[in-house]
Amino acid sequence: MQFDQQRRNAFKLPALGLAAGAMASVSVASSVSGAKAQAEPGGLLRTILDRGHLTVGTGSTNAPWHFEDTSGKLVGMDIAMARILSQALFDDPEKVEYVREDPASRIPNILAGKVDVVIQFMLTTGARAQQIAFSRPYYVEGVALLTSASSDVKTFEQLKSGGSGISVSVLQNADADDLVHQALPEATSVQLDTQANVIQALDAGRVSAACVDLSTVRWLVARNPDRYLDSGHSYQTQLYGAGVRQEETEWLQFINTVFTVAIHGHNNAIYDAAFKEYFGQTPPARVPGFPTI
Repeated sequence: MQFDQQRRNAFKLPALGLAAGAMASVSVASSVSGAKAQAEPGGLLRTILDRGHLTVGTGSTNAPWHFEDTSGKLVGMDIAMARILSQALFDDPEKVEYVREDPASRIPNILAGKVDVVIQFMLTTGARAQQIAFSRPYYVEGVALLTSASSDVKTFEQLKSGGSGISVSVLQNADADDLVHQALPEATSVQLDTQANVIQALDAGRVSAACVDLSTVRWLVARNPDRYLDSGHSYQTQLYGAGVRQEETEWLQFINTVFTVAIHGHNNAIYDAAFKEYFGQTPPARVPGFPTI
């Protein structure tokens, strides 16, 4: 009988659970102070909270990831991820000190402790994971084919049907020809020395398409829909994650939690706005129930 009474009482709890859940999401400020009290003494998370701001290594010259707006302020998808962390830490997305660095300095600056975290379109690889720890991915990059709105050849189907008559510009490297031929086996690969020249070749009509990152395609199409088109084919998925020192497990867990909530949970305002602004797309709706994470 006592067990039956406990079961009946248990069925009365969902409403209380809903109220408690709502209360838990009301005050971010109180959770920040709670995090400060619970953070491991001597750990990086506690150091950041006591310092009062986050130090992030990033770049400043690669749209749509990290670049300066007309006022000189750093913006981009990487910057949005830093702001998401700052919001979770301090209930303020602006408490970030940015350390501008070139890509070659990303891992050295992490290892030297010059930054708390690097958020700089860093591709997650096994070789890099031997030196640093990566967060969960915050973007799935890929290769895509950019076409010209003024060309007769606009879609991937048209590029495929063009066979050997199709030429594609691509950034010069050892794997450039293979990268083009994975999508268009008969096309002619035109290797060029800079990304700007890869796109300029398309602008000048010297090639049928430009083989570039999917994020670049989305950025250019969102900014110039009358000039560029997404051919509709992307491939070679690659994961972008934030990087930290391997020993900072508590800090890494915090980052992973914050990123997961921003991407898949309820604190998604900054992430969604940035995804729309820089890639021209609205993230899929978060559906309650099964956790598709």
